[in-house]
Amino acid sequence: MKTESPRWFKSSYSANGGNCVEVAANLAAVRGIVPVRDSKVVGGPVVEVPVIAFAAFVAGVQGGTFDTV
Repeated sequence: MKTESPRWFKSSYSANGGNCVEVAANLAAVRGIVPVRDSKVVGGPVVEVPVIAFAAFVAGVQGGTFDTV
């Protein structure tokens, strides 16, 4: 059995190289989690977010739930 490795990516909005996070969405179907890490500390800790929670977070961002203005 082959173990799937994370394929990290960050948003195209992160082109300036600033404070970014990376996600490995390829593990969503295989493991039911979306790993998230700091793009500047690739060897640092990884938060494993359940797929349903990550999907709700993304929907909230897209829907303006977290807008402060």
